[in-house]
Amino acid sequence: MLKQTLQQRLQQKLSPQQIQLMKLLEVPTIELEQRIKEELEANPALDEGKEEADPDDDFEDSQEEEKKDDDLDFDISDYMSDDDTPDYKYSVQNSGPDDESTSIPLGSGKTFQEMLLTQLGWRDLNERESMLAEHIIGNLDDDGYLRRELGAVVNDLAFTQNIVCTADELGKVLKVVQDLDPPGVGARDLQECLLIQLERFDDPSDVIVTAHEIIVKYFDEFSKKHYDKITKKMDIEEEELREAIGEIVKLNPKPGNSLKETTKSLQPVIPDFILVVEGDEIRVSLNQRNAPELKVSREYRNMLQGYALEKNPEKSQKEAVLFVKTKIDSAKWFIDAIKQRQHTLLINMQAIANYQKEYFLTGDESKLRPMILKDVAELSNMDVSTISRVSNSKYVQTPYGTFKLKSFFSESITTDDGEEVSTRIVKKFLEEAIEQEDKRKPLTDQKLVEMLKAEGYTLARRTVAKYREQLSIPVARLRREL
Repeated sequence: MLKQTLQQRLQQKLSPQQIQLMKLLEVPTIELEQRIKEELEANPALDEGKEEADPDDDFEDSQEEEKKDDDLDFDISDYMSDDDTPDYKYSVQNSGPDDESTSIPLGSGKTFQEMLLTQLGWRDLNERESMLAEHIIGNLDDDGYLRRELGAVVNDLAFTQNIVCTADELGKVLKVVQDLDPPGVGARDLQECLLIQLERFDDPSDVIVTAHEIIVKYFDEFSKKHYDKITKKMDIEEEELREAIGEIVKLNPKPGNSLKETTKSLQPVIPDFILVVEGDEIRVSLNQRNAPELKVSREYRNMLQGYALEKNPEKSQKEAVLFVKTKIDSAKWFIDAIKQRQHTLLINMQAIANYQKEYFLTGDESKLRPMILKDVAELSNMDVSTISRVSNSKYVQTPYGTFKLKSFFSESITTDDGEEVSTRIVKKFLEEAIEQEDKRKPLTDQKLVEMLKAEGYTLARRTVAKYREQLSIPVARLRREL
């Protein structure tokens, strides 16, 4: 049975201003500058410069005076409500102002595939061979490898382009593609990629011949760094093996990235905070690099006041007032959000500086205290989610270098003396120990556990392995060198 009831509920909803503030908290300084430029272009009521202090011409005061003046028959509600059908009912809005744009900008320059197709045009191929080669190039991945089986490509050609060919015919055309630059392109695995590059040497030396034999016959032993097995099976000296491996490591394992790496733009790190140590005091400030001061346009304020003097406003004037008021409100919201962002960032950075005061005064990493988001939230009296947004993608410039804000957050471990220390200290110890190890006999995880225990840190081997992987350090076997 259907039934209608009247209920009162309390619900928490984010206002547009709160959503705007949360988004601004997440962006670093370099993106904030671009965001301010976009807002200045989109909102004509937003201006650069300091707010003009003129009490006789203040917008808020004049608006209050207009409401009290009986001679002026003006009410903003008269402009914002009308019996006519509002304009928004004639427009289509399929996305809200808070929806993120997912459009992909068009890049300039030649792509990897286009570069290969250009080279292909210089080869003496008939129409059929060209079509097969173009299809192979289209199937290459970003690393320049053909990851698909030739049989699958043959079937694909038959179904999509109605071209019937055999795997042998396609293999011959693949050899043509593998002859293109950069060397190694079109390979089906790493072994073939390295062989293609080694075979490009016109007059191979004895070292290149040895390297070629290693890749052809002992690639599995080479990849697992079982060098003693290679020297025994090939009956060569360790010095000969070292020279051959030296040539192999010069080869490019990902030829498809050659063009991408040369055209890649470097993103500079712009610190969001500047931390200065003066004696026993720590001073924190925001980096206001190229960030202009913002104000509401005086011209737009005067424009709205001018409309207030109209006795019988027409529909076009009402629409203009609504537009002007919307833009002024939007400008005020944006200015308030920027100020709130600066205030929130400073409070949280100051809380981090106070919590890690010993470290910032000395620069000694052993002074770093274990710190999580909750610790900073308690000091700044803010929510953990706000601390997460503040610390995301932010950098701080200190007397000891520029660091990512999240690098100061770490879990704690307890030493044998019962003292809690940061896991960053343990990671630093692992880095130094592995850097100073004998590369002929690298330290195993178990050996690292024993070394840590001698320093007073009792950890399980799997924990040490986890920290090593977080530092992007391979296992001992793969760190071995001749």
